[in-house]
Amino acid sequence: MTDKIYRLGCDIGGTFTDFVLLNDRTGEITIYKCLTTPKDPSDAVEHGIRQMEKTLPGFVKEMDEVIHGTTLVINSIIERKGAKTGLITTKGFRDVLEIGRGIRYAPYDVFAEFPKPLIPRHLRLEVDERIRSDGTILKPLDPTEAKQVVRTLIGMGVESIAVCLINSFENPVHELMLKEIIEKEAPEISVSISFHVLPQIKEYERTSTTVTNAYVKPLTGRYLSRLAGRLESIGFKGKLFIMLSSGGVTSVETAAEFPVRIIESGPTAAVIAGQYYGKLFNISEMFCFDMGGTTAKSCLIQKGVAGVVPTFEVGRVQRFMKGSGLTIQVPVVDLMEIGAGGGSIAKVSRMGTLQVGPESSGAEPGPICYGIGGTEPCVTDADLLLGYLDENYFLGGEMKLDKKAAKRGVEEKVARPLGVKFMQAVWGIHDLINETMAAAAKTHIAEKGGNPKIVTVVAFGGAGPVHAYGLCKKLGAPRLLVPPNAGVGSALGFFTAPRAFDLLRSHKVSLSAAHFDEIEKIFKELEAEAIKTLKKEASEREVKIERSLDMRFVGQGSETNVPIAERDFTKLRKEEIRRRFDEVYEKLYGRTYPDSEVEFFNFKVRASLPERLIQFQRLEKKGRTLDKAIKGKRKAYSPMAKDFIPYTVYDRYQLFPKATFRGPAIIEEKESTVVVGEDAWVSVDDFGFLWIDIKQGESKRASRKS
Repeated sequence: MTDKIYRLGCDIGGTFTDFVLLNDRTGEITIYKCLTTPKDPSDAVEHGIRQMEKTLPGFVKEMDEVIHGTTLVINSIIERKGAKTGLITTKGFRDVLEIGRGIRYAPYDVFAEFPKPLIPRHLRLEVDERIRSDGTILKPLDPTEAKQVVRTLIGMGVESIAVCLINSFENPVHELMLKEIIEKEAPEISVSISFHVLPQIKEYERTSTTVTNAYVKPLTGRYLSRLAGRLESIGFKGKLFIMLSSGGVTSVETAAEFPVRIIESGPTAAVIAGQYYGKLFNISEMFCFDMGGTTAKSCLIQKGVAGVVPTFEVGRVQRFMKGSGLTIQVPVVDLMEIGAGGGSIAKVSRMGTLQVGPESSGAEPGPICYGIGGTEPCVTDADLLLGYLDENYFLGGEMKLDKKAAKRGVEEKVARPLGVKFMQAVWGIHDLINETMAAAAKTHIAEKGGNPKIVTVVAFGGAGPVHAYGLCKKLGAPRLLVPPNAGVGSALGFFTAPRAFDLLRSHKVSLSAAHFDEIEKIFKELEAEAIKTLKKEASEREVKIERSLDMRFVGQGSETNVPIAERDFTKLRKEEIRRRFDEVYEKLYGRTYPDSEVEFFNFKVRASLPERLIQFQRLEKKGRTLDKAIKGKRKAYSPMAKDFIPYTVYDRYQLFPKATFRGPAIIEEKESTVVVGEDAWVSVDDFGFLWIDIKQGESKRASRKS
């Protein structure tokens, strides 16, 4: 048993960097939050840890792990701040990045723009080689030509090279030759080959993903190296882990090699925390809602499981229009993200109406009330003016908010130009952002076959608990759950994520023609590779393997994932595989086609290590009463009364098990504030979770496991 008792979760968001320190021995949690430093995110990391040391001197030397989530990768793609990258591809495939899928995302918009490729055409070179779809070599790669192409790219000053050859997922011999040539010719240049990044059919997706990996690899490598160095300089001698987009965590070495897998690193963590709470409390339908300073992320969690999708887009030209971004083919938690956060800017649109977001003031300059240079009114300014936030208790009093400046900003930039009363403008900002989130949430829930009127909403993020009640009202959701330390929910979620790694390989073959011993060989190779990756992190622990297949009807364009519990594929019969496919397909689409032939498409493996979960501390009740938890009363805006009414303000740290009270109420903790209307009841469980039942009354509150 290690004598290192602490684990630190660190989540770098668009506005704030959150820290959660967990004592594995006692379950005690220590929280810190500071503004993100966009120019060098590791500045905020070091600052936060040094500030926490003032409270807990010497804890750094007792830290076993730092688990980190970052927006660095996605920001570098959106802002086009990655490395100068070259692409080597098969003759005839130079323009695949521009051709894409050949689909217009807005077919009736003649001015529709598409994202510029990360690599300009003059840096995309070809080699005259060809491998057939079955892996046999039609035209061998000429080493002399390959060297000349590599030297040409080096002469153009590239920092990174992506290699993506046709059908290399069946036979990577030519890609491996090019990798070897690049490493000999220019060992300092970063290399990404598609067989290692994404050995999968579909040429555009494979090329786009490999290019993205190459584009961000030097920057990510430098950042992670700098971060590791800074942690070491302040005395940290444990292990550094990075959150994956798929919901697992991996070593810093793996993240540096495959940075494309950490694009959605930060937002994923809150969903994983929600998934943990869904299982803990046996909640069948949970809607995870994480609203920070820049964006709002949400995900429907059914039976304690958050869905994982194989592809997503980044850097959309039309931010919320599918098809207008760069396609990335890596496993990612199926979350919905919209530009709605505390920093979302309110303004008058070109149509003369109120618009809130998607633009955000971010950490620099931030909302007006932060007093650090912001001049545009934001959602946080409106929340302050509505009485929901205490200007003297933001971040536990560490950051005083400027109410007068916020009032002046809303009056000048919104109320006066719109020709409406001041309070109409203020409430309009708060209500419109809720409406925007509710509309997106309803669509997301419907797409997953859920029902918003039966979900339990769980709120995370600095702004999430402020807006969650209003969101529930618009969704018709009957219950809201606010965990302890909800304001740093993503950082807390790192502790519930497994050490895991996902791999896949394409091999298209019909079920009738498939040889199961060949399929078993593919699974074994993938498992060996995944286990090798995980063993770098903890060789003494048993690795859990999960297998699945992507299958489809012959000629179909989309796949259906079929889980496989068996560890020896050769023991299965073809009739059994077909039965399982039909079962999954019918559940998804309502019917199947028993006379149509099916085929295998992708073979997938997820390897994971045993989880180290959070042991929550039980609340003390001794000597605590509700009167002691009341900080006083504050006038805040009630949408039901359409006026300011007295809200009872509670100190969350003074609440105790089985405490119950009715709204209107405001429950304050350092990192977030919970706002509850008149028609809701609040009850506290043994671990400090707030269960808020809306329009249910005391007698109708749903039963729950605690």
